[in-house]
Amino acid sequence: GLGAAQFGSAGAIDRLRTFAEPGATSGTKPSVVALAATDPANVFGAALPWPDAGDPERTGHRPGRKAGALVVLVDGALTVYVERGGRTLLTWDDDLDVLTPAMAALADAARRGALGRLTVEKADGQALIGSGGETPIRLALTAAGFLATPKGLRLRA
Repeated sequence: GLGAAQFGSAGAIDRLRTFAEPGATSGTKPSVVALAATDPANVFGAALPWPDAGDPERTGHRPGRKAGALVVLVDGALTVYVERGGRTLLTWDDDLDVLTPAMAALADAARRGALGRLTVEKADGQALIGSGGETPIRLALTAAGFLATPKGLRLRA
């Protein structure tokens, strides 16, 4: 009933447990990772269901383990899903303190060549340009280096 823990030494298991508690790592900087949606390290859509996958506000845009799509995890929680092509984002948090590092990780992935030129047109079903003001998503994308264009917010690799 122990799984892989039965093969580890007591010291290694205790050390790993220190990282299991939120905020147990030194400092307050969140752990952020951008992964391909199909990456085995992404547990959403495989071992865990997609959060709020049936939410009617996300009509037409459902997350999935699709080639070309990315996910951004902040402290292990699904925060952003980028559809193939990068035109549409789905988010699960509207806190600017969470979205800012998530969008920075997305920008880093694009700069490394994972997405090429990225133009985000919609987030959570709403247009980012002309949608009436500065939303937390738009502020986080702008802080990550995305620039406003007539179609959306663009970042070049």
